[in-house]
Amino acid sequence: MTESAERIATNLRKGVLEFCVLGLLADTERYGLELAGELQARGLIAGEGSLYPLLSRMRESSLVTTRTAAVGGGRPRKYYTITDAGREQLATFIEVWRALGTEVDSILGGRDEH
Repeated sequence: MTESAERIATNLRKGVLEFCVLGLLADTERYGLELAGELQARGLIAGEGSLYPLLSRMRESSLVTTRTAAVGGGRPRKYYTITDAGREQLATFIEVWRALGTEVDSILGGRDEH
């Protein structure tokens, strides 16, 4: 990927990361490292270090709640759950994303990549 393409991709990832987290949490609660692994596997974050500040901001904004639980005698894990406010935010994002994507595709759809 060229430097320009990487810059564009990075900016797009940053813009949608919060909503991707909400999307992952919409199905089930997850612990931080589990979320990080899923997002890394999809190429949305480079490392888990960038996720935890976002999760903290999302908690402060009441988009997610947390609970701490030890599993199998191991060290405690913090589990994140989407809130009703988070679900509303996700629904709004989906609506906007689909409309915006349609408009961008209509503008760029017929263009050659090079």
